[in-house]
Amino acid sequence: MKEYKLYLNGKWTSPGPAMEVINPATGEPFAAIATVDRDGVRQALEDAQAAWDGWRNTTAQQRGRHLFKIADEVERRFDEFAKIITLENGKPLPQAQAEVNGTIDHFRWFAEEARRTYGRTVPHQTDGKRHFVIKVPVGVVGAIAPWNFPILLSVRKAGPAMAAGCPVIVKPASATPISTALLAECVEAAGVPAGVFQFVAGKASDIGGEFLDNPICRKISFTGSTEVGQRLIEGSARTITNISMELGGHAPVLVFDDAPLNAAVIGAAMAKYRNTGQSCIAANRIYVQRSIYDQFVEAFVAYSQGLKLGDGLEDGVEIGPLIDEPTLNTALEHIEQATSNGAQLLCGGKCAKGLDGYFLEPTVLTDVPDDALCMTEETFAPVAPLCVFDDEADAVRRANDTRYGLAAYAFTCDLNRSLRMMEQLEAGTVCINDSVPSTSQCPFGGMKASGLGRELGLEGIEPYLETKHISIAGVT
Repeated sequence: MKEYKLYLNGKWTSPGPAMEVINPATGEPFAAIATVDRDGVRQALEDAQAAWDGWRNTTAQQRGRHLFKIADEVERRFDEFAKIITLENGKPLPQAQAEVNGTIDHFRWFAEEARRTYGRTVPHQTDGKRHFVIKVPVGVVGAIAPWNFPILLSVRKAGPAMAAGCPVIVKPASATPISTALLAECVEAAGVPAGVFQFVAGKASDIGGEFLDNPICRKISFTGSTEVGQRLIEGSARTITNISMELGGHAPVLVFDDAPLNAAVIGAAMAKYRNTGQSCIAANRIYVQRSIYDQFVEAFVAYSQGLKLGDGLEDGVEIGPLIDEPTLNTALEHIEQATSNGAQLLCGGKCAKGLDGYFLEPTVLTDVPDDALCMTEETFAPVAPLCVFDDEADAVRRANDTRYGLAAYAFTCDLNRSLRMMEQLEAGTVCINDSVPSTSQCPFGGMKASGLGRELGLEGIEPYLETKHISIAGVT
């Protein structure tokens, strides 16, 4: 079992005891990662601060070249990254490969965006004055990434931070730190100066606490649960730390009777089952118009039953394990609570037989009460509640009846309805006949309790920049 070190201030080190990393397909450890205590995080922040002057004064073109080189290194080690993601996260290998492709594209996107942090000249109103607006890097960034897309979501933070001229310290999830260790190796190979990119692992409260309390850390970017996000917001109030976050979701899917049935079934299933349902934009509630409801349910159940479960490294596997036992138990609890209150279990609902890890059969529920846990709380699992609606107004009302607003899906061939859905669905990403919306060049983030700010797109670099107004008087 290989033990990986941390990358701190340009050096590989093991400052604290190693932490095991579990393969969720087997429930057994396959690697270990060194850890760091709060004092070590403080030192990392100080080293990042020391690197800041040199990095922010490096030209945007030079910073972009470094990011291009990192992307090239990740691409060169493509198969290694994909295998590690599957080992630590459990997702099927083709989905891990898609994550690596996205990671490469994110780096290349922000390598180009480094040169586009434009300011502007503002017409003056007083003789003898001139006004300018410029953008400058915010400073040292603490990036806290989740386990469900372990490298992709780290790079959505590290890429734009580095492009903007900010040193960054990445804290990967304890369940999935190895892909970040590989990323650090690529950063080193790309010749990025010491202190500009570091990664730490260890006790989340120590690392997050130091990010919040240390004035060196000017910015925190977090992806994770809404509950943890709330605690970070509360903590940031003490020091007025700049913070942005992508939090939980509870995405609705609306299937209208004018949508092609087969395409809608496959699209809804992809939105539900990708990454074994462990995605913040996963379909959590599927609403189908009454006239096609029975046909849809029959086809959706058949599709779900045909999905192959297993170790993500096996050929043809479409559903991998859940990340850990607590996540599996929560999913089983949601299923039990729904069926106890009148929901019908059409398939799945139990642990997969003959598999050692944290596997749950794809589960389809109907007649689910609106107040069931799976209809109100995020179910990070392959559990699909199917519900019926009569008209568009009812569908939109029920879709928006949630504290979350990260993504929403609608399947329809009516252009006018598509435009109405774009405007009326309360979500940061609205997907019309699309199940995989995320792309480097478009913003991603949530409304309501699903987050603050945006990642990716033109907006993705803005959280790592401060805006300055420059006023010059005495001009003759």
